[in-house]
Amino acid sequence: MTQTEPTTAPTWQKTACILCECNCGIEVQVEDRRLLRIRGDKSHPSSEGYTCEKPLRLDRYQNGTERLTSPLRRRADGSYEGIDWDTAIAEIADRLRQVRDEHGGDKIFFYGGGGQGNHLGAGYGQSLQAAVGAKYRSNALAQEKTGEMFVDGRLYGGHTKGDFEHAEVVVFVGKNPWQSHSFPRARPVLKEMAADPGRCMVVIDPRRSETAAMADIHLQVKPGTDAWCLAALGAVLVQEDLVDHAFIAEHTTGAEPVLAAYADVDVVDYAARCGVPEDLIRTTARRIAAAKSACTYEDLGIQQAPHSTLSSYLNKMLWILTGNFAKKGGMFLHSMFAAIAGSGGGGGARRTPVTGARIISGLVPCNSIAEEINTTHPDRFRAMCIDSVNPAHSLADSASFRTAMRSLDLTVVVDIAMTETAREADYVLPASSQFEKWECTFFNVDFPANVFHLRAPLMEPLEGTLPEPEIYARLVRELGVVDDATLTPLRTAAEQGLAEFAEAFFGAVTAEPQLMGVAAHVLYETLGPTLGTARGTAAIWGLAQLCAMNQPAAVARAGFTGAGFEPGNRLFEKVLEGEGVVFTRDDYEHAWDYVRRPDRRFTLEVPELIERMRALADEPSAWTTEDFPFVLSAGERRAFTANTIIRDPSWRRRDAQGALRINPDDAASYGVATGDSLRVVTERGSAEATVEVTDTLQPGHVSLPNGMGVEHADGTPGVAPNELTSLHHRDWLAGTPWHKYVPARLERV
Repeated sequence: MTQTEPTTAPTWQKTACILCECNCGIEVQVEDRRLLRIRGDKSHPSSEGYTCEKPLRLDRYQNGTERLTSPLRRRADGSYEGIDWDTAIAEIADRLRQVRDEHGGDKIFFYGGGGQGNHLGAGYGQSLQAAVGAKYRSNALAQEKTGEMFVDGRLYGGHTKGDFEHAEVVVFVGKNPWQSHSFPRARPVLKEMAADPGRCMVVIDPRRSETAAMADIHLQVKPGTDAWCLAALGAVLVQEDLVDHAFIAEHTTGAEPVLAAYADVDVVDYAARCGVPEDLIRTTARRIAAAKSACTYEDLGIQQAPHSTLSSYLNKMLWILTGNFAKKGGMFLHSMFAAIAGSGGGGGARRTPVTGARIISGLVPCNSIAEEINTTHPDRFRAMCIDSVNPAHSLADSASFRTAMRSLDLTVVVDIAMTETAREADYVLPASSQFEKWECTFFNVDFPANVFHLRAPLMEPLEGTLPEPEIYARLVRELGVVDDATLTPLRTAAEQGLAEFAEAFFGAVTAEPQLMGVAAHVLYETLGPTLGTARGTAAIWGLAQLCAMNQPAAVARAGFTGAGFEPGNRLFEKVLEGEGVVFTRDDYEHAWDYVRRPDRRFTLEVPELIERMRALADEPSAWTTEDFPFVLSAGERRAFTANTIIRDPSWRRRDAQGALRINPDDAASYGVATGDSLRVVTERGSAEATVEVTDTLQPGHVSLPNGMGVEHADGTPGVAPNELTSLHHRDWLAGTPWHKYVPARLERV
């Protein structure tokens, strides 16, 4: 009788979700390169075992997409041929060198550097930027968050978040955390808030979203009128003397012109403009003012709509004027493991070379990129490198971006799949997936304990692919930017240990400051070989050192103590364990330590925004026309949509076609029902969509989801929303697009 050999279940391995900025900790069983089982990681210090349903389908990312396994070079007829890595690296480096020498390194533009889950390669990409002398870059934050970054920079110099778990009143502005999450354990926190009669949830949203349906107060504004609603709320605070005068006097400067502008707001008129009853606006403002604690959260609903930068400013005034900062249930500034864009100052002084658009936090506005290329201007961009993103699908007016790519002297895309953007590139370099390499994100915004998670690979890289750190290292080597005379002493020091290496490395960059531009590459070449298969994490050592230097007290409270470089070395060794690590610990009063002002006060007066606030009184509050009478919200987040890294359409168990949602009255006027079709027409394009009739939208307002219309062997369901959006509909200051306010018309099919 033959005995059956006992089977051993695959080991549970720790990693994180890569579908939104929460990056919840998960555990995965892997079998034959498949993510066999997925569950929340209960030991993760931020998510504590919570996940939504989306990460349970992450195998669709790992195995549901046809992977690239060889570098590709575009032929003259538009087709592609496979080439070896050495040829690809040599040719790309040579062509980058040609553009730099003929036109200048500032004509080489970089876009991307990771999505929701893969930021590690970005540091090495910055080394390539320095190597070719590039001056301009951007990423998806420049079509979402730069308005808020500008405001944060002017007010206090850092990023704020709210203590939603403990706040008595929470205000969500253009935010539906039931679907978009964005803070730990979002759904349990929402349920707890809704069930507590002593707490109050306020939602400002033109849709009755899942979160709005749970709210105590839903300010259902007309699309695009958030600024009038927010201004009216602040005006009630000022005009009814509900302001925390002691907080304003002790912790701010420049309050007088702000208060004067609010005093002049006609609340009755603004309520009519935004479509919310005046008494409900007054009730809401009074509830915020009376609360022991209140916090707010703004998101794409206003950040990709008219007056996005002004709305961000007015939103923040709600919690500043009521003194809801640095206390339990209030707002806070927080530590950062690494800055994800520019400096905390927001910037805005630099301008793009062709259109003169503001560069905020170091990022060129996404709506300006094509305009900086599709021109005969002598300072136009001539080459573009695109890393792990899909701007030909995700940016406004996809057709213009495709035209821009085709007009460049060189385009290089790094990705795991033949995306819509890759199909336009001169070279496509196949990257390892996010579960085949060391990886991380820098969306570290927790407080009072902030968490960083360096994720170990779950499997070996797919044959033929390379991690981004290695791709960029080969390109920088080929360009010959750093010689062995610099690297050899550092390699010797690295072999002696982290303490010796730290002394040698910081001594080298002090002697040769230009090395800081290529610091990630230097670390990869010197410290990297001592880390074995974790070579790609070498840049994290440098970030750990800077984190400990810039936030010494908070890092020490997290347990990383010692003299000199010791705290940074201990932090690096801890994160190398591949689990979520609390890298700073604070108390609520420590939030003031992150105010980047010598006097630790908020600077409330932002003249251009106060001027714009006053102008609301005479500005139109609707931008539809007779030809385009509807407002289309392009890119609604739904239960079965995510970013486009999941290209396999079979993961969507519901709403597989990404329906056009429409109010019953509008549906009746066109004689359509759920399951029928309508054509959506904008000034830029048109598309046929399946209809879903719902009373969650107001008459005249329709919506399409994000993440649809990506090409896949099993079909291309739904509408790619940016085939319908325009470049010129954008915020007057930050240049962020009006994805949530696209004038449109509907036609029967």
